[in-house]
Amino acid sequence: MNESQAREEICRVGRSLFERGYVHATAGNISVRLDDGFLITPTDACLGLLDPQRLAKLDLQGQQVSGDVASKTIALHRHIYAAACEHDTHTRCVIHTHSTHCVALSLNATGSELLAPITPYFVMKVGHVPLLAYHRPGSPHAALQVAALIRSRAAQGQPIRAVMLARLGPNVWHDSPAAAMATLEELEETARLMMLQPHTPALPQSALDELRTSFAARW
Repeated sequence: MNESQAREEICRVGRSLFERGYVHATAGNISVRLDDGFLITPTDACLGLLDPQRLAKLDLQGQQVSGDVASKTIALHRHIYAAACEHDTHTRCVIHTHSTHCVALSLNATGSELLAPITPYFVMKVGHVPLLAYHRPGSPHAALQVAALIRSRAAQGQPIRAVMLARLGPNVWHDSPAAAMATLEELEETARLMMLQPHTPALPQSALDELRTSFAARW
């Protein structure tokens, strides 16, 4: 995917997320890692109304070179790319939203993860979602903690594709905007199911083992 295609895809995915209620107002952001830097949605931009030519472009050091002012979350995105690419070298896109059901679950959550493995597709398509304690938007401490989590989980043989920032929303990453969006959709749908059926038990260990064996699920 070249830069022109990446610009169009960011806008397509942003519009799709906005129109289906995964993002609202000017919440959320999308970035793509290029060979020579990064593209990211501008600060306070509505993801449903993005202009490909106004997306912020930054160099490999994170310095802006063109477009509107970059979202303040570029530091977090860059830390995610740096850590995730150590295990998943093809990681190319990060999406952050304030998805309603994910945020709602985080408001009273007390554990280290947002969700138990309650459906096979959550296990197969998303995997573990560590829950980070609240930090202000754009906090450099949150970025460092996310990167550390990605590395520690990979070292344990449990690579992740998502983290949940308490009271803010999920960050997901994958090898393309379309794949990252699909991961986000599965995560938010699972959170919605848990809100509807809060006492749903986790899948038994035998089922998790079968999903790992049959589908290389990251659990």
